[in-house]
Amino acid sequence: MKDKRYMAENGKTLPQQLHEKLVLLISETEPGGKLPSEPALAKQLGVSRATLREAMRIFETQGMIHRRQGVGTFVVPPAQIIDTGLEVLESILTQAERKKLDIRVGPCSITERPGAPEELEALQLQPGNNVLQVSWVMETPDRPVAYLVDVLPAGIFDLKDFRSQFQGSVLDLLMQSRDFSLTSSRTELGAVAAPAEIARSLGIQRGDVVLCFEATLYTADGKVVDYSHSYYLPGYFRFHVVRRVG
Repeated sequence: MKDKRYMAENGKTLPQQLHEKLVLLISETEPGGKLPSEPALAKQLGVSRATLREAMRIFETQGMIHRRQGVGTFVVPPAQIIDTGLEVLESILTQAERKKLDIRVGPCSITERPGAPEELEALQLQPGNNVLQVSWVMETPDRPVAYLVDVLPAGIFDLKDFRSQFQGSVLDLLMQSRDFSLTSSRTELGAVAAPAEIARSLGIQRGDVVLCFEATLYTADGKVVDYSHSYYLPGYFRFHVVRRVG
């Protein structure tokens, strides 16, 4: 009943009213400050907890708040936004360094394992071949903002050397190697609902929307040396493409 009454106010829909009230509440709270608990905030705004929870998801993916399981919801400082074009292939860490943004490598895993069928197909490998998987979290000083997974043919790097050399970018290591002449990357862009592992790594709720890049990296002789999935929080990244009038 509360939600229905709320929808009638000022001729605005419930999402519009709720969005405006939450923007005001967040803007009036100091960065690092804690918002009221979910039950208290739902009662204050006159909406159900389910409606409030859905609205809060949007603000979290925009980088305005951070929900910590069992602790509460906090207002975060203005985000460091990486605003970049997609015409030239370069790593996010390279872009961040050039723009003097504080981006660092968080939890990282480097393993060799049997390749899954879709990975073997993407990498042009035969069934039964192993792959090298690199999974890591990209962090700002305030929170994790991206989760990246690169899958490469096993043996493309010495595993021990690779672990010692990896600083947060498989692309940079491939570009520095004299064994490869990289020419292009085919990338599919989309928005996806974060699965459990990605959500947990990024500190968001399962099903929250993240940007996803699925890419294959090619050498001059047509070989695929990297098959990657990159998941970005929308509030911390802004990608664009400059298009020529043709």
